[in-house]
Amino acid sequence: MPHQQHQHSQQHHHPQLTPRTTPELTPSVEELEAQERRLVFRQFTYDDAWALGSLLVELARERQAPVAIDIHRAGQQLFHAALPGSTPDNDAWIARKRRVVERYGASSYLVGARFRAKGTTFEDSSRLDPDTYAAHGGSFPVNVENVGVIGAVTVSGLPQLQDHRFVVEALERFLKV
Repeated sequence: MPHQQHQHSQQHHHPQLTPRTTPELTPSVEELEAQERRLVFRQFTYDDAWALGSLLVELARERQAPVAIDIHRAGQQLFHAALPGSTPDNDAWIARKRRVVERYGASSYLVGARFRAKGTTFEDSSRLDPDTYAAHGGSFPVNVENVGVIGAVTVSGLPQLQDHRFVVEALERFLKV
C-alpha cells in the first residue's frame, strides 16, 4: 500500500498478530461497513471505557505489542495507556486518526478504504490537513444504539491494518459478538 502507517525504528514481530504463513487480506469496504454495523454498544459509560481499555492493555501485553491505547467520548479522554515500545509519536497518530472518526462517523481505516476504492487517497482528495487528520487504521467509532457515534477507541503502534484488527478483536470480545 502506498500509504502505510509509520514504522518504528525497532522492528517487532508479533506472531499472534502477523502469522508468517497467512498473508493479510485487505478487507473490502463492505466488510469494514459490516464490522461497524455489528460492533454497536447499548450504552457507553465511564466504567465501560475503563473495562474496554483494560481489555486492550491485557491483549497488548500478551502480545508484547508496542502500542498506545486511547478512548474518547464526547471530547473527553476516558482512557489512555502507553505500553513498552510505544512513543510520543503514537499519541500524535492517535489524535489524527481519532479526528477522522469524529468527523466522518466511521473507522479511520474505512474512511481511507473508501477513498482508495474511488481510485484516490484521503491525503489527495479529502482537502483536510494531514497534520490534523489521518485516515490510517486503528481508530474505531464508539457507536451507541439509537444515539450514534459518541466517541472513538484508538490504537497506534502497529502497521495500520493490524491496529484496526486489534481494536476490532477487542470490541468483539467486549461486546461478545
